[in-house]
Amino acid sequence: MKICFVLNKIATESCGTSIALMAKAHIMGHEVHATGVGGFNLDNRGTISVDTTSVQKEKEVASAQHYLEELQSDDALKQRVMATELNVLFIRNNPTEERAGREWAEHSGIAFGRMIQQLGVLVLNDAYALSNAFIDKLYFEELPKSIKPASIITRNQADIMGFWEEHNKKMVLKPLEGSGGQNVYLIDENQKNLNQILSTLTTEGYIIAQEFLPEVKEGDVRILLMNGRVLEENGKKAIIRRVSGEGEFRSNFALGATADSSDLTPEMERIVATIAPRVIADGLFLIGLDVVKDKLIEINVLSPGGLSKFSEIGLPDFTETVIKAIERKIEYKQMHGNHIPNKVLATLH
Repeated sequence: MKICFVLNKIATESCGTSIALMAKAHIMGHEVHATGVGGFNLDNRGTISVDTTSVQKEKEVASAQHYLEELQSDDALKQRVMATELNVLFIRNNPTEERAGREWAEHSGIAFGRMIQQLGVLVLNDAYALSNAFIDKLYFEELPKSIKPASIITRNQADIMGFWEEHNKKMVLKPLEGSGGQNVYLIDENQKNLNQILSTLTTEGYIIAQEFLPEVKEGDVRILLMNGRVLEENGKKAIIRRVSGEGEFRSNFALGATADSSDLTPEMERIVATIAPRVIADGLFLIGLDVVKDKLIEINVLSPGGLSKFSEIGLPDFTETVIKAIERKIEYKQMHGNHIPNKVLATLH
């Protein structure tokens, strides 16, 4: 299998889920390529090529960190690959992590992904689904109300203040387009600089005001879904509790949260069962859910992470299961050609 992972930028990539998957695919004998979102080329004949970086196939790697070091080293292989030579394009870049001066990079991976998908290459997650869910917090709002906390999305400060009053003067504010817990605020009746916070957030775009869930003090639970089911390996499920640091209500690993184990509760099963038909129909192969008790608080469809944390709590890293699932999809594609649409194949078990 020849698979290319789309990252924000290879030189700045850290050792997270994407690298863990790439390392496992390499160890399993596949030809693994990486490209940044600036690595695509299109000529006037409609030919698309990709400038890629890869670790030499015969190179033995001991871990994901070792793989990353090799990928970012001077020994890494640089080459231009025709898009049609690929079996899989795995879009893993996170547009919300792009900074000023790289606005062009936000949509590039998905835009070229759509074109490459039209050439018959398997694209994960389905590129058209990613386009529709590009702002995943808006995609979240399309999901059934029964599994979500109350919320509004607006740039009108009066509406936000009204929401605050309606919810006992306690709410969570966050930017519509953001990740990693950045610029997320817990607002209560003692908040002194609310106007300043609102001004800061509105300069960045739309604001989400979300009902505060008291249970968040116990952390939230990240659940990874593959093909619309909880990712599982050897009877173990890809579920991890993220416990906030002292004095911090946000449960992001990037902000110092620690990993702990969690069972799959009936409430979580209900959430998964509720959204599964939608994500399967949309072609979302690998996604992340963030759950507090019986409520889904976020969905990550663009670059779900967490695989690198499971070993900390004695679970498998689930990477082999993910790669084997992709292998099956390539087998199906080889048997049936283009008779199975990409978005169907993307979530075919």
